[in-house]
Amino acid sequence: MGKKEREEQARKDAIEEEIRRVKLPRGIQTLGILDARLGGSRSRVRCLDGKTRVCRIPGRLKRRLWVREGDIVLIEPWELNPEDRGDILFKYSKAQVQLLKRKGYLEKLDEFDEF
Repeated sequence: MGKKEREEQARKDAIEEEIRRVKLPRGIQTLGILDARLGGSRSRVRCLDGKTRVCRIPGRLKRRLWVREGDIVLIEPWELNPEDRGDILFKYSKAQVQLLKRKGYLEKLDEFDEF
C-alpha cells in the first residue's frame, strides 16, 4: 500500500468517524443557518424555530470554531434573552449536514431557501 492509498484510506476513515458522532440538538438547543458575520465573534443566524438571533462564539471556542455564511450550526439560546440572543456551539461539516437531512432534522431548511 503506497503513501497516497494510505492517505486516502485515512481520509475515508475520518469522514466515517465524523458521521458517527453527529451532535444533535438537546433541550432548548436548535439548528440554524449563519446569515451574516457581524464582527467581534458575533453572527446573525436564522434558526429553524423561526427566529433570527444574534449569536456569539464563546471564548472557549473562538480559535477552534471558524464559521462562514451559509454554514449549518448548533445554537443554544441565552437564558436571559432567548428570543434575540444565543451561542454558537458547533458547526456541521458537509457529510454531517447530509446525515441530518436524511434523518429529518433539516426538514424546515427548504422553507428558508425561498427568501
